[in-house]
Amino acid sequence: NKELDEWRETKNHTKDILLDIQREEAQKTGIQNLKIGFNNVFGYYLEVTNKYKDKGLAPDSWIRKQTLTNSERYVTEELKTLEQRILKAEDESSRIERDEWEKLLNSLKSYLNRLLFNARVIARLDCIASFAYLALEMEYSKPNINDGFAIKIKQGRHPVIEADLPSGENYIPNDLFLDRDEQQLIILTGPNMSGKSALLRQTALICLMAQMGSFVPAKHAEIGKLDRIFTRVGASDNLSSGESTFMVEMNETASILNNLSERSLILLDEIGRGTSTFDGMSLAWSVAEYLHEGSDKRAKSLFATHYHELNELETHFDRIVNYHISTRQVGQRVIFLRKLEKGGSSNSFGIHVARMAGMPAQVLVRAQEVLHKMEEKHVGSSEAHKSGFPAMKVSQSSQIGMFDTQDPLYTEIADAIKNTDLNTLSPIECMLLFKSLQDKLEDL
Repeated sequence: NKELDEWRETKNHTKDILLDIQREEAQKTGIQNLKIGFNNVFGYYLEVTNKYKDKGLAPDSWIRKQTLTNSERYVTEELKTLEQRILKAEDESSRIERDEWEKLLNSLKSYLNRLLFNARVIARLDCIASFAYLALEMEYSKPNINDGFAIKIKQGRHPVIEADLPSGENYIPNDLFLDRDEQQLIILTGPNMSGKSALLRQTALICLMAQMGSFVPAKHAEIGKLDRIFTRVGASDNLSSGESTFMVEMNETASILNNLSERSLILLDEIGRGTSTFDGMSLAWSVAEYLHEGSDKRAKSLFATHYHELNELETHFDRIVNYHISTRQVGQRVIFLRKLEKGGSSNSFGIHVARMAGMPAQVLVRAQEVLHKMEEKHVGSSEAHKSGFPAMKVSQSSQIGMFDTQDPLYTEIADAIKNTDLNTLSPIECMLLFKSLQDKLEDL
């Protein structure tokens, strides 16, 4: 569009146009130090110093606008016209561009179906070419998608973390097996930063990539068809709706438990961490039980947790198996080996991770002192405990046990309360019963 080119030329090269006018007028008049300026009162102007003004070099066609101590200011019809054109350039360019764009769209309407078809084909080619490039570049393998229910992954890797590793550093692969009959739910423990969350995510990504039609970051993969991948990973809140981090976690977990199927894959990371240890561990325990026993779907599940007491689930349920991410401790240093191994872990190395994060030494020393005192306290209370409530089960993580034996006296008191029909007792009899129970408690 020739008109658009002219307006764009004016808009984009205003300074050059003004310099050309300045040079041209200087040559015509012989005023060597002629300058062009601008103000908001009368726009663009030519400024002539008194040296040349007194010589009468300014043409009659120039219109005097302002007299200063050392100079005179003039305007010309050419400058006025140019100023108007400069002010209109932006609007006119936009108007013509809009008109041309609408013409283009109208002319393309008859080709719309062909354009959309071509776009879909090119998008599919682009996707498949990307899959092929990654498969060759990152040494992915072809997965076997079948109608079974098992997930068998040999030397699986996380595609994003692997691609982001420094040059020369290799991702440490891991094997994984889940099915409905032998190993339905894995309780995954291990230290902070050891790679539990990465293992959960890479399992989900390998399954997702396989069903997308891509090769996968593993040496070998057999995957029974999945309908959904449910995840409860990470921490977030929804303050605008008045929901805490823990409430969001519970909402998401409830949604998973209410919508899972026999072909679902469930990934749970640190369920129950947003509340007290007792509440959180009880919820985590109950969720694991439900996935195993409370539903006939037997959905395959990975359950990462710092509640090491959940390792006891393996001894009570056939299809729950303990695994951990291995580490090696050398003096005060902890080496993360990143390998998945069978069996539970009993240490989170939280203070060590705090040290890696640069926590002040004074805080770390004090944390170690408090940890030792708490461990000693729990050891003492476990040995001297006679109350019958579940005792603290001592581990390096100082968390509670789930299957500790209750004291017989507490069982007797609980049975007395449970078997009493309050509707048949008079107020005096209620008080006498309550007093007898108090006396028994004082004997503890």
